Order: sequence, then C-alpha cells, then structure tokens
Amino acid sequence: MITRPLSRLGVLLLSLITLIMAGCNSVDDERIPYSEVRLTFTTVGDWHRYGIGGAGESKRFVNARDLIIPADFPYKDMDRTGYGGLLLAMDAMGNIVVYDLACPYEVRPTVRIEVPAGETYAECPVCGSTYDIYTNHGNPRSGPAADKGYALQRYSTVSGGALEYLVITR
Repeated sequence: MITRPLSRLGVLLLSLITLIMAGCNSVDDERIPYSEVRLTFTTVGDWHRYGIGGAGESKRFVNARDLIIPADFPYKDMDRTGYGGLLLAMDAMGNIVVYDLACPYEVRPTVRIEVPAGETYAECPVCGSTYDIYTNHGNPRSGPAADKGYALQRYSTVSGGALEYLVITR
C-alpha cells in the first residue's frame, strides 16, 4: 500500500524535473522589437515572379527608407516588412517559413542575416551567428546567438482570400 502513493509522487517529481529541464533548453525568439508585418502577394503571378519556388530556396524583402529589396517588387501602402526585413524560405516539406532579417543577437534593423549561396543556413555578418532556416524553425546553430539561445523571429503566412494570393503577417 505504501509503494503506490510513493510511485505516484515519484512520477509527479520526475514529470516536474523533466518540465524544468525542457525549459532550460528553450530558445528566445522574441528579442526583435515589435514592428508591423504585412507583405501581400496579390496574384499567383506576383508569387511566381517574386516568391519562392522550391525547398531550399529563400528571398529577402526590405521596404525601408534607405533600402528597397527587391527594387521592383510592387510594395503597397499597407505593406510592412518588420524590424529588419523579411526572409522567405521553403522548408524540406514545401512549407513557407518567414523570419525577420534582423539578427536577434545584434538587435539592430540594419544588421540583417544573409543566406550564403548554396548553403542551408543563414548567417549574421556582424556576430557570425548561424541559424537553421530550412529544418529547425530559425533556431541558432552556432555563435553568440546559440550560446544565448536567441532564435530568429518568425512570422505567419495566410491565404489572402479572393483578392490576395498570400499575405505574411505577425
């Protein structure tokens, strides 16, 4: 009779320890200051011209006073590209993932991550941190961001309905 309550207590204690340990390994993906995010691809044609077409592909979008990327994208008055800009990528399963371009370690809108040609990660040109953008939700791989557990800020994509093909939002 005594072993039964003790085993329940043991299971409860083990569960609590597991929960605490899992919390220690979490990443902070909310270091980037709040900024409006809305990027609209009005038609399928816009998506085919400016979007991404396959797994392992990525594109950058920045609509700032001093920098417009891509320069010929038809940005609308309501479009906002977050704190440092947007990185669109397609994961191995064909899902669109979107991250803020600002490095979460540097936390400056002008320090933007880059995807080296032919690579499967993004890298900060200032601190050297690397991020897994295609398979691990923007989690850090190396550098000071990995030491601190700072992941890239993620955004959502939704179907725009009848008048918009795809919309990226907060």
